[in-house]
Amino acid sequence: MESGPSSGRHPITIITHEDPIGRGPTNYVIHADLSDRQDGWREQLWTRQLTEDTFEVACLPFFTYGICYRDVVTIDSNHLVNRVVRKSGHRTLRVALVAEHADRDQVHELLHGKAVDAGLPHEWLQGTYLAVDLPPGSDEAPFVEALEPLAQAGALHWEIDS
Repeated sequence: MESGPSSGRHPITIITHEDPIGRGPTNYVIHADLSDRQDGWREQLWTRQLTEDTFEVACLPFFTYGICYRDVVTIDSNHLVNRVVRKSGHRTLRVALVAEHADRDQVHELLHGKAVDAGLPHEWLQGTYLAVDLPPGSDEAPFVEALEPLAQAGALHWEIDS
């Protein structure tokens, strides 16, 4: 996460993607406003520019709801997402590991292995947040079966967004 100059009462904090799945030489970075959840927070979204103000998302949003990989969005004059114009059919499985949990490192390795074995594109943020792409027609059940007992043990929280 990066902090920048303030445009109001609260400094702006930008959640950045360390290794976006769709990173390419012509990516364009836009932001999604997260201030409804935390004042001054924004999430950096890697995109492919389609028109002057229309972009295809090239990363897996960690905190931005309602936007998934390959969705097409428009931006305002501040380069903030203002609407989704086309859904891709992809979904995002999000996992937040509980940092204080005694087995956090083992849980991280287990989930990383599950994503790799399933061939699902994924991104990590600071080793604690995992976003997994669920392409159209994919079955999340094997992943969810691994997540449920870990969630019940207090090791993580998870959700699926579309």
